[in-house]
Amino acid sequence: MSNPLLRTLRTSRPILSSSRSRISTKRFSSTNTETSTILTRSKNILFGTSIALSLGFGYLYITDTRASIHQWLVVPALRAIYSDAEEAHHVGTKALKTLYSFGLHPRDRSFRDGNTDKADLSVEIWGQRLQNPIGTSAGLDKLAEVPDALFAMGPAIVEVGGCTPLAQEGNPKPRVFRIPSQNALINRYGLNSKGADDMAMRLRERVRLYAYQNGLGVGEDAERKVLNGDAGVPPGSLVDGKLLAVQVAKNKDTNGDDIEAVKRDYVYCVERLAPYADILVVNVSSPNTPGLRTLQKVEPLSRILEGVVGAAKSVDRKTKPRVMVKVSPDEDQDEQLEGIVEAIWRSGVDGVIVGNTTNRRDKLIPDDIKISARESRILEEQGGFSGPPMFERTLSLVKRYRALLDQGPPQQDATVQSNEDSLASTIAEKAKSLTVNKELKNNDQKVVFATGGITNGKQALEILNAGASVAQVYTALVYGGAGTITRIKTEMSNEISKK
Repeated sequence: MSNPLLRTLRTSRPILSSSRSRISTKRFSSTNTETSTILTRSKNILFGTSIALSLGFGYLYITDTRASIHQWLVVPALRAIYSDAEEAHHVGTKALKTLYSFGLHPRDRSFRDGNTDKADLSVEIWGQRLQNPIGTSAGLDKLAEVPDALFAMGPAIVEVGGCTPLAQEGNPKPRVFRIPSQNALINRYGLNSKGADDMAMRLRERVRLYAYQNGLGVGEDAERKVLNGDAGVPPGSLVDGKLLAVQVAKNKDTNGDDIEAVKRDYVYCVERLAPYADILVVNVSSPNTPGLRTLQKVEPLSRILEGVVGAAKSVDRKTKPRVMVKVSPDEDQDEQLEGIVEAIWRSGVDGVIVGNTTNRRDKLIPDDIKISARESRILEEQGGFSGPPMFERTLSLVKRYRALLDQGPPQQDATVQSNEDSLASTIAEKAKSLTVNKELKNNDQKVVFATGGITNGKQALEILNAGASVAQVYTALVYGGAGTITRIKTEMSNEISKK
């Protein structure tokens, strides 16, 4: 007969054992879960960090003008996708505008204050110190949509426009043609423009946004503070050590023989745009506007420039914009140059931009260079040619204009110093054999800007050595992409450092 107590003990043992087993299993399972969670979290953190670092380095890469993708991926892609050069230009401008609005635009990080690895490229004109002697020519930003994005690429001068008083469509399309083997272009835009009031509105909003972002308030009063220098930056560029140039021109339908009507066109533009410009550029040299180049004769040019200078001096701003005239490379006879220089002295403009696109096709392409039948046909297109083959012509004209301007006003006795004696810019001090860019001894001396065929640092130094104060680029940017200006400045710095 079994003992009830033993039965009770035997029955209770498994129950106790089972309970302990379950507790142990739960603890083991809980430990595994916690370990798994920690591992998962660690992996997620590692993955997230990797993504963040990749995005960070990717951001730094694609937004740096030194990145090779700007020349070797972006430019070829635009050319491949958009066979029409003007359409590719519009797409590129829109993309740059969008990228800038999100802070994803390419920018020059290699030339910053305190960077001792680079030669000092700063120059002085009109008593103002510029960060470097490189600028962009008009045409890249016809409507003043992306001046800040262009400044970020590294030039010290950005020229927007050309702008006409009233909106005009320009010439029929297609009107821009590529010559890839020469890295050249032919255009016959015809000064397509939305008019001076449209550009003035855009530039005004830019100034007001700058005022708001820098704590100067909103509205007209804030705008006035910026324009009068309270922000401590030039009123046009809004960047210390840089200047904004605005190019103006007459409307196509304005009778070129009616000089007073032509002058009214230019003055209208000046009255609207001068408050927002550091430099006003008078375009009398576009090859695609009928009758425009005839305005380069001494009498009509003097009257037009006098009107522009007078309007510029009347601008309600503490510092008045400088005035320059942009001349044609095809006006290269001695009497033509002398007439233009006489008009410059008569009118009181501050300098000349040499030059513009050319209508000439003779000797552009050396005989020993063979181009395709297609490119030969393109060369016959009407319009202005631009690109590397223009360089020697530009260099020669810069030397000639510099020499004539240094003689002083016509028929006046003046003590004339040679270029070399009057130069004291940082570049000249560090590389006298490479460049003689001027640090002007007085603000009345006429300045020369050069544009036409400049594609690399060595050529820029040659142009400066010939007597120019600034070397401007256009077509080189079209073919070289956003890193072109950084590359040119780096090449200049390297050449100077060799000495």
